[in-house]
Amino acid sequence: MIDPMSGDDVADAKVWIGAGTAGRLVAAGEAHVAYDDHGVTVGDGVFETIKLDGEPFALWRHLVRLRSSAATMRIPYPGDDTVNDAIDAVVRSLAPTARQGFLRVTLTAGPGPLGSNRTTMTPTLVVALRSGNVRTDPTDVWIAPWTRNERGALVGVKSTSYGENVLALAHAAEAGASEALFANTRGELCEGTGSNVFVVLDDRLVTPPITAGCLAGITRALLLEAGSGTEATVPMHRLDEVTEAFLVSTAREVQPIVRLGGRVLSRCPGPHTITATESWARIASHSDP
Repeated sequence: MIDPMSGDDVADAKVWIGAGTAGRLVAAGEAHVAYDDHGVTVGDGVFETIKLDGEPFALWRHLVRLRSSAATMRIPYPGDDTVNDAIDAVVRSLAPTARQGFLRVTLTAGPGPLGSNRTTMTPTLVVALRSGNVRTDPTDVWIAPWTRNERGALVGVKSTSYGENVLALAHAAEAGASEALFANTRGELCEGTGSNVFVVLDDRLVTPPITAGCLAGITRALLLEAGSGTEATVPMHRLDEVTEAFLVSTAREVQPIVRLGGRVLSRCPGPHTITATESWARIASHSDP
């Protein structure tokens, strides 16, 4: 469990910001991105959120996905050495007792026109730390009224273009839920706004396959590799048959679902969720999973 940082810790945290492969540490209050950065103007960027608990967790997996997202977005990747050095600089700038929270690594296409077209790119790389706890308390989940396009250009990309997630999450919050789940255009369960989802149907623990349009989550992958659940298509009309379910992500790890779309699940946490939680505890104990 991650303990929240104090206000002083947050104020003292440094941010690494750079263009291309060059960058530097600055105080958080002095970190600025250009007004015409494409990550700001059109959401032309990719990112990763990495748990920091003394050391970054599953770092190499996050860098693999960051590289993949950048390649799909056609944003020049500055290289693992540059990103690693930036992360290391931010972590080392903190006192050992303050090395807790979540690292946010953002890579944008850099300054460009105030529109969707690009010119020569000098990518912007930002590494920052935010405080916070891993959210494991049982939660309510709502069903978004909008769909994910499983054939869209950004499938599999952890993009900064998060507008539809913001709207869906606001919609869920109005219903008293902390997350919203999307269906895809085929009427299948896809993913949450910032999480993957596992459900139990016919006493079988399953999670939507990547072909459903969901992000290949790091927590999701580690649980599947450990034998917790399998991939299977979940038609939305079968959600009424789900007996237990949980969300997974870097910031949630394994979070039981109490209500799914307004319906109270019969088990929370159920036996499959408890087993997955125990499995995750073993995974999290490894320094380089």
